[in-house]
Amino acid sequence: MTANPSTHPAEERLQSSDVLARLPLRPEQVRGVDEPDPSFGAGTVSCGRPLIFPVPVEDLPVELRRRAQASGRHYYGLLVAFDLNEPPDARRYTSVRFEVALDDEEAVAVRLDRDGGTLGLSYAASSPHPLTPAADRAILAATTRQGWLLRLAPRSGRPRAWSFGLHRHRFGWTYEDPSGAMFLPLTYGMHAMIEVPPSTRFLSGRIGLRVETLGTWRHRPVHRSATLADSISFREALPQNPVPSGAAVRLCMAADVTGYSRRPNHLAERTQSWLVRSLAEARAGAGLDEAAVVVQAQGDGQFAVLPVGIDESRVIPDLICGLAEALRRTNDGLSAEERVRLRVALHRGLMKPADSGWVGTAAIAVHRILDSPPLRAAIRDTPTADYVLGVPDLLYQDVIRHTVVPPLPHQFTEITIDLPDKGFVEHGWLHVPVGSR
Repeated sequence: MTANPSTHPAEERLQSSDVLARLPLRPEQVRGVDEPDPSFGAGTVSCGRPLIFPVPVEDLPVELRRRAQASGRHYYGLLVAFDLNEPPDARRYTSVRFEVALDDEEAVAVRLDRDGGTLGLSYAASSPHPLTPAADRAILAATTRQGWLLRLAPRSGRPRAWSFGLHRHRFGWTYEDPSGAMFLPLTYGMHAMIEVPPSTRFLSGRIGLRVETLGTWRHRPVHRSATLADSISFREALPQNPVPSGAAVRLCMAADVTGYSRRPNHLAERTQSWLVRSLAEARAGAGLDEAAVVVQAQGDGQFAVLPVGIDESRVIPDLICGLAEALRRTNDGLSAEERVRLRVALHRGLMKPADSGWVGTAAIAVHRILDSPPLRAAIRDTPTADYVLGVPDLLYQDVIRHTVVPPLPHQFTEITIDLPDKGFVEHGWLHVPVGSR
């Protein structure tokens, strides 16, 4: 037998920075041989760190889109890759089985791609090109993993994978050439789409691998098999699940810490942590799925875009009350110098994510309200207040004027946000919490 050629461009080895683990293969059995083969060395496997990227609802197939809308479940693309060593003693790989077992049995594979063609990739000049939205997402995500998508390219004269475990938390791919007539590759890449419950923040599990080789022992053909010496564990934070990529009407929120610039570094660091925690707790108190909220950190502040389709008549009052409660808990026991006091603004409008942030009038206007003289004066003149809130007239008229739970309409004061240097004028409303004055 000749050595396994590795001239295919996809067989560029994993970058060391992308490797999750390198483990030896442990001999499992030798079929057709009654005694052990002392010369058999099974080699090693390099397994890449799984690459996970969010798949928006509008990019899903119709049947999954309906399921997502009905269940609230989230979807992620999963790219996995591994490298085999050249088999020893002129042997050939005849079977390679790669398995992923997710820890959460409610996280399942809803799609298993045999190669780039089923994902929706075409290949020309050693470069993948997207034919579907899912493939486009994969290309964008894989820009940091050189050559990973080329591993999914169809390979002439080599068998396609058989997938197993669809709709299960244990799934994988098997490449087989029992006769040894074809060369199985040394480098592999696979793609799956994973469905997870809405509350899932991490994807964790174990990776297993089993191989078979065909060689000779004492002039007889021998099939040898080996498995990983131990399963490979992984735990990856799920990237932010995006809101739909097109323009839509959304509610957004901006917050800024008062007096942040006067804080020493050690206190500024703690203040950022208090800010992030307080705002996350406020959103949780309003029943918002944090995975569906797009957050932009701003050091002493935060800008958040809330999901499409929320019930503002419930979310806005709950969000304000949740913020008050979260800040009360945060500031309990802190000194006057440590207290977290916020200017906060809400707005709503047609917005769309772009390459460097959000495009839309509301994304600008919410910061104009946040930085306006009325809000700055209110937080300065009421030192007992943990926060002050500004909203545009449209939110007051649509939502707040009709609320029967705190904060009540009469607890808001009319203001005008007039910023001549910005060419901005808007009628709005100011809320300072009851008991702060």
